[in-house]
Amino acid sequence: MTFEPVDPKVSFPELEARILRFWKQADVFHRQLEQREGAPLWGFFEGPPTANGKPGIHHVEPRTFKDVFPRYRAMTGYYVPRKGGWDCHGLPVELEVEREIGTTSKRDIEAFGIAEFNRLCRESVGRYVNDFEQLTERIGFWIDVEDAYWTMDTEYIESVWWSLKRLHERGLLVQADRIATYCPRCGTPLSDAEVAQGYQDVEDPSVFIAFRILESPRAGLEGASLLGWTTTPWTLISNTGIAVAPDAEYLVVEHGGERLVLANARANEVLPDAPVLDGPFPGSELQGSRYEPLYPNVEGAHRVVTADFVSLDDGTGVVHLAPAFGPEDLEIGRREGWPVFKPLDGEGRFTDLAPAFVRGQFFKEADPAIIEDLHERGLMSRAETITHAYPHCWRCSTPLVYIARTSWYVRTTAVKDRLLEVNEQVNWFPDHIKQGRFGDWLRNNVDWALSRDRYWGTPLPIWRCPNTHDTAIGSLAELSERAGRDVTGIDPHRPAIDEVTFPCPTCDTTATRVPEVIDTWYDSGAMPFAQWGYHPDLGRGLERFEERFPADFISEAIDQTRGWFYTLMAEGVLHFDSICYRNCVCLGLIVDEQGRKMSKSLGNSLDPFEVLDRHGADALRWYLLTNGSPWSSRRVGLGILDEVVRQFLLPLWNVYAFFVTYANASGFEPDAADVPAPDRPPLDRWILSRLDRTVQAVREGLDAYDATGAGRRISVLLEDLSTWYVRRARRRFWDPGGSGGEDSRAAFLTLHECLLTLAQLLAPFTPFVAEELWRNLAAGRNGAPHSVHLSDFPSERTDRRDPDLDSAMDIARDIVELGRRVRTEAKVRVRQPLLEAVVSVPADHEALRPLLDLVAGELNVKAVVFAESAEDLGTWRAKPNYRALGPTLGPRVKEVAARLEADDGSLATSLAHGESVRIPTDAGEVLLGPGDVELVQETQAGWGVASDGGITVALELEVTPDLHREGLARELVRVAQDTRKAAGLAVGDRIELGLSTQGEMAE
Repeated sequence: MTFEPVDPKVSFPELEARILRFWKQADVFHRQLEQREGAPLWGFFEGPPTANGKPGIHHVEPRTFKDVFPRYRAMTGYYVPRKGGWDCHGLPVELEVEREIGTTSKRDIEAFGIAEFNRLCRESVGRYVNDFEQLTERIGFWIDVEDAYWTMDTEYIESVWWSLKRLHERGLLVQADRIATYCPRCGTPLSDAEVAQGYQDVEDPSVFIAFRILESPRAGLEGASLLGWTTTPWTLISNTGIAVAPDAEYLVVEHGGERLVLANARANEVLPDAPVLDGPFPGSELQGSRYEPLYPNVEGAHRVVTADFVSLDDGTGVVHLAPAFGPEDLEIGRREGWPVFKPLDGEGRFTDLAPAFVRGQFFKEADPAIIEDLHERGLMSRAETITHAYPHCWRCSTPLVYIARTSWYVRTTAVKDRLLEVNEQVNWFPDHIKQGRFGDWLRNNVDWALSRDRYWGTPLPIWRCPNTHDTAIGSLAELSERAGRDVTGIDPHRPAIDEVTFPCPTCDTTATRVPEVIDTWYDSGAMPFAQWGYHPDLGRGLERFEERFPADFISEAIDQTRGWFYTLMAEGVLHFDSICYRNCVCLGLIVDEQGRKMSKSLGNSLDPFEVLDRHGADALRWYLLTNGSPWSSRRVGLGILDEVVRQFLLPLWNVYAFFVTYANASGFEPDAADVPAPDRPPLDRWILSRLDRTVQAVREGLDAYDATGAGRRISVLLEDLSTWYVRRARRRFWDPGGSGGEDSRAAFLTLHECLLTLAQLLAPFTPFVAEELWRNLAAGRNGAPHSVHLSDFPSERTDRRDPDLDSAMDIARDIVELGRRVRTEAKVRVRQPLLEAVVSVPADHEALRPLLDLVAGELNVKAVVFAESAEDLGTWRAKPNYRALGPTLGPRVKEVAARLEADDGSLATSLAHGESVRIPTDAGEVLLGPGDVELVQETQAGWGVASDGGITVALELEVTPDLHREGLARELVRVAQDTRKAAGLAVGDRIELGLSTQGEMAE
């Protein structure tokens, strides 16, 4: 027996388990990882997941795309190292531990103990690593987890410290008082990249407030009120000023017995019917006006200023300023010398600085009380609600607050222009990300809010003395020198690192570490160098980094444009003035079968292991890679994957099983004497030509990071192979004992080559089933490697291309499709033989003649002959398309219909040929095109006709007695075959067949 028998009732999960065992035993992955002599390096960076929760189905998508391109590159001769990694720090880990121990605030954590809290965080990080590694293995994602980097390891942290020390020395890491986006629940500021991930649509107040003018440079405004607008009433407690647009026009209008001042451009929108009492006048005339404070807070403020940021697109053109809670407000407050009034504590609650009626309330929950208070005092002109996007914490979903705080920043704005230059060197997939989502993010770049007032993170390596002299530390060895003792063995996390002090190099007082840790996104963005423990001062990791930076390829979900994609690029420019990655594939989000976001609360989340146990990894991988645009949301469900198995994997398996079954029955040996491809029948030469074009298309697709397009070309090839080649060549494979001669051998050689090439083309996409085909059909034969993943990716064989044959076969298949349509419309079964098919084609008859036997066999007719023209097959008739002509011709459409009814066929024939004709009517000529009519072809009795694309096919439908008996015989063969299959009999079995019948069949 040449090949191992194939079970037609395959279980893909069981097959994959068998392949996994083989990969481990043969160490296939590490053999693919081996660096071949002279092989160019192709770099890949793994975006590190946080493994403190179970992996979900959404983890499979990026891991699949991150596998397909490195596999392909390795098979095309590149050295492709793939180092895994784990993201260990940050709020995700801290919040998980807080849920476990029941803490709800930073005070609770500090009472619990930072040391014990961080110990639990370290444990939490690794809790689900085994689950992630198991998923990684199950889906065939080849990445080196044995040598993975962990962002919490000492060498990694020292590498990050080295980078931060360099930024500090260059003046790019600074502490500043700015408006930060702050999470009251987590007690820490967030970066803009994190804020961008947490916007939610909410309903907030939309209130119009009267600020009573006490005195103004413009005469007559005393006693009037400036009409302000805000969606954050809670900030009114801290109001210390008002801004107007200097060059915009303002009015005084009467409303509700009060005089109100607002911008002319907003008056019709806000108070459409209010009579104008004064104006228009420029906003500059309001500058310096003093107004009565809504709430007592600070001295020397509560004045009107002018500002360019005042919008006339919404609101009233009168902007209330609270310098503690807005960047423009803070800038103006500093310019005007107003004290910053900040009546919120670290948990977002009003302190004793606020009026008694809101003290202790969470800032967002105080809005109703403030609205009611202002209403009672006659200062609330109007109160409504508005639905808008408001930022929430990306991890705990608490509403964020923009608040003045002292934080540490990386001055990314200093390299903004360089970031934009580097971005031009990146190939983004899809391309519009470059200038769209990501380009916009870079153009609107703000400094990176780096510090976090938390516990489990890379400590900010800045030591400060009482005289505010700062010293940046780049390693534990350097810290040991400063401290005068060896601290290289301590845990570089809090609280141990906080206990290390040293004399200030400037003034010799004791320097202690500042309390902040850093943004975990900085950790993940440092992976290109920190994964090697890169540290020039320590001489560590330099060679590996220089060899593998920048990466050729990265991929994650599209939301990482403001996350990992950005931090990689920012740190690449800040530290190495370089591009960090050359090609970036953005992926869409995973949703359920109804298009809803998956969540546990909706009960629609999918357990990836359940999917793998039911369908196997190849089905899921193939769907993710080929079904729809990679960067669009894609629906995943068990029913959808059932269809993937049915429409792709099972047809592939059936062709494979067919080959093995008949090859074994015939004794076919693939390594025996060859039948040259040019000497094979047209059907063989056609499929080999299609095969070569597919190889070219797949290579071009994968070279361009288009796995979807490449995979779809493979699908087309499989369809050609299963529904046309094998179908039409089936009888050539029945060759017991190998006595069928060259024709049979040519068929076996052709199908064997197609299956082997398919296995190699599919290896990056569906690595398990590809390995199964290769192991049985090729491994160890003629020097072939034992794994398809150690073979070379197929190369083009342009000498086998035959464009004329390809075109002719396309026409032949179109003829068959039209012939089937005739049978369907006439309700004549395909198993019923017919005498003749007559075809008219707009092509060279000679190119089609070698294929007529194929057409005859597929249509089950005795002969196929050519007609000189379509008109030989029947007379064309045209009827008006009333829907198209009625609106333009009106009553004249009846005259046109009559002319067409009386047509001898000449007009209809011209229309059928795509020409326009002129129809005379009483009101003048009407020009008709093919789209203005409905064309039908009237044929002689006993015939059926179908036409499309210039091809016309006519079948003689009369069934003679001999044809009828032949049809019965074919029915008998079908019944016998069904019985054989039901009995589980193999093709090579010798069977005895008994028949019991009556009537026509008995005759």
